[in-house]
Amino acid sequence: MKTVHFGAGNIGRGFVGLLLHNAGYEVVFADVAGALIDELAAADSYQVRAVGENAAVHTVDNFRALNSAAEPDAVVAEIATADMVTTAVGPGILKFVAPLIARGIAARSPGLAPLQVMACENAINATDILEAAIRGGSGPDALDAATVDARAVFANTAVDRIVPDQAPGQGLDVTVEAFFEWVVDRTPFRGAAPAIPGVTFVDDLAPYIERKLFTVNTGHASTAYFGYAAGIAKISDAMADPDVQAKVRAVLAETKALLVAKHDFSEAEQEAYVQKILVRFSNEHLPDTVVRVGRAPLRKLSRHERFIGPAAELAENGVLPAALLEAVGAALRFYDAGDAEAVELASILAENTADAAAERITGLAPGHPLFPSVRELIAAAQDSAAAS
Repeated sequence: MKTVHFGAGNIGRGFVGLLLHNAGYEVVFADVAGALIDELAAADSYQVRAVGENAAVHTVDNFRALNSAAEPDAVVAEIATADMVTTAVGPGILKFVAPLIARGIAARSPGLAPLQVMACENAINATDILEAAIRGGSGPDALDAATVDARAVFANTAVDRIVPDQAPGQGLDVTVEAFFEWVVDRTPFRGAAPAIPGVTFVDDLAPYIERKLFTVNTGHASTAYFGYAAGIAKISDAMADPDVQAKVRAVLAETKALLVAKHDFSEAEQEAYVQKILVRFSNEHLPDTVVRVGRAPLRKLSRHERFIGPAAELAENGVLPAALLEAVGAALRFYDAGDAEAVELASILAENTADAAAERITGLAPGHPLFPSVRELIAAAQDSAAAS
């Protein structure tokens, strides 16, 4: 069995690549990072070190590596004979890998089983985004719908594993948390879902996607922004601060109420999930920082993401999400000169009225019940920046 995996970074090697290797797949890593691909191509193996509870060291071998920018035809040829294509490149990069996947689908023999395509990204229904880009190609990359339908299946996933920035000098080896979750919609496979130990296949993925996004992602980012405001550098140290931890717990109490009401999770089940997540954030063996977790604040503050998404639904139901709004206020004050989105956020706040900035940052319409509260937070952030 063979999979072509786009994205040879820490998540690709330390999560998706590891599980596929353990399932017996030969993994062909494809990436545009030339130095990384060269290092992978020259290596026989690398190690994944899982830290925390159930710590372990895993050796990954039986892989190859291709530069998808310099060797596109070779990548297409691998896809043409692969069983599966997966990605861990970031949602915004999917449109750039789609043409190669489309070419690979076009090159597949009609007698082969359909290519199984799964985008393992930190976004809702990322595989749908990838599929739309594949089906919407133009020119030589255009595929007719019948060819796509016959030669590929697309399954959405929800993935969860904390993979921090790595210590200098680790090379290809990756340090990750021991916990992971990979949930996949089984329905597109029509009874022929792949056998991947550790993957959970479900008939309805939506509750699991939102539970992860509004618990893990909301809680993790809240810890980062509250920790940053408190002058704390590490995520685990932020969770050790009683004030920060209390604020994070309050945020997750609000998202818990939404998830229980919306998806019929039992209160006890969701509370157990929250407690497990809080323990993960407190893992002192994981060298994660508030700056890494807090980066890309514009995406995190967008309309259907981890803060505004649940806060808007609560407001629509007549609930004022005070804790989530406090987290939004902290996110608006996050700044890292090395993060393009943080720099852009500061510019938006500096150059726009509070109303215009609120609409641009969050995507909320002025008539939305959450809008006045967000506008107030933005005005306060603008006043604070002007006074400093």
